[in-house]
Amino acid sequence: MNKNDLIKYLENLNINITNEKLQLLQKYCDFLLDYNKTTNLTAIKDEEGVYLKHFYDSLTINKYLDNVNTLLDIGTGAGFPGMVIAIIHPEIHVTLLDSNNKKIKFLEELIKVLGITNVSLVYGRCETYAKDNKEKFDIVTSRAVARLRILCELALPLLKINGKFIAMKGNITDEINEANDTINILNSKIIEQDIFKLPIENSNRENVVIQKINSCDDKYPRDYDKIIKKPLVKKQ
Repeated sequence: MNKNDLIKYLENLNINITNEKLQLLQKYCDFLLDYNKTTNLTAIKDEEGVYLKHFYDSLTINKYLDNVNTLLDIGTGAGFPGMVIAIIHPEIHVTLLDSNNKKIKFLEELIKVLGITNVSLVYGRCETYAKDNKEKFDIVTSRAVARLRILCELALPLLKINGKFIAMKGNITDEINEANDTINILNSKIIEQDIFKLPIENSNRENVVIQKINSCDDKYPRDYDKIIKKPLVKKQ
């Protein structure tokens, strides 16, 4: 996908991108590809791949971003989807969280290169960060980080009531089945499964949208070891 393709396909997502934002994305792409030569941030090493698999893919959740003030991106890596959303939606304050210090260092440099002011960085583990930040965000996102049941326990306590967690995945029917009890226990429900194909290459994508209905018990999220080893299961 080149820049002109991006403009065309973003129109299908109801995004009429400005030249200023296009220039920021180009700076992002150039800086990422150059930085990636010495620090492994992404397996994608060409501009066309960055525009399709990082920029466009990140913005497939655009329809959920109306009237959003705060967004947290868990396991953001090199900034996807959170940094792309911050560029397109300067009215949203985006928090990027990652436990990999080299990726946080990259994002620190990227923010300077782009000169944007609506992004905060958090270096650390999500379950630790959640202890002092419960019910803080309108939207929580995570793109290809962990299985859905694990992500739900990490993400849902961080959401405001009626906020939405958007898990960006490939085909995850089996993950949804195993996550249903976790979602129910955390007083939330799946409200949409947006299944589509990425343009040009036609790979499968699914954005699962989970809405928080009521507060979660304060004991969640648990320590990561417990999340992994002891899935939440509703008592019969």
